[in-house]
Amino acid sequence: MPSFDIVSEVELHELTNAVDQSNRLISNRFDFKGVDALFERNDRQVTLTAEGDFQLQQMVDILRSALMKCKIDPAAMDVGQWATSGKGVKQVVTMKHGLDKEVAKKVVKMIKDEKFKVQASIQGETVRVTGKKRDDLQEVMGFLRGADIGQPVQFNNFRD
Repeated sequence: MPSFDIVSEVELHELTNAVDQSNRLISNRFDFKGVDALFERNDRQVTLTAEGDFQLQQMVDILRSALMKCKIDPAAMDVGQWATSGKGVKQVVTMKHGLDKEVAKKVVKMIKDEKFKVQASIQGETVRVTGKKRDDLQEVMGFLRGADIGQPVQFNNFRD
C-alpha cells in the first residue's frame, strides 16, 4: 500500500547558514554600529544578545528574513521572552521539531473529517498516512499544504 509520513523538521545546516547571514547583516548595519549584538546557535536554539529590547525586536525580524532566504518556514520559530542579563538583554528562539501529540491528533482529525480514503496513524513525532491509491495520498498532501496546522509540515518517506 502506498504511504507517506507527515513531519515537521528544520534542517540544521540551513539554520546555521541563516544565523551566519544574520550575524553578517548586523555587523554591516548602521544602527548596530558599536553595539554588542550577536546571534548564537546551539542545536535547535538561537540565542539573541543585544544592549536593548528594541534591538532584540529588530534582530528577530532579521533572523526571520534570513530563515526565509534559507527556505525555512518562519512559523517554525518559537520566540521566547527577553530577559535582562548583565548590561544587555537576551532572548531565546527555539525551532519547532517534530509534531506534538496535540498537533498530530489535530492532523489526523482533519484528515478523517475530510473523509479521504486513507488511514492516518500517529507514530511518535510523525503521522503516517496510508491508502490504496497514490492519487488519494496526493489529495491529502494538497489539502494539508493549504490547511493551517500551526507549524510547518513536510512530507517524506513516500512509498508505492
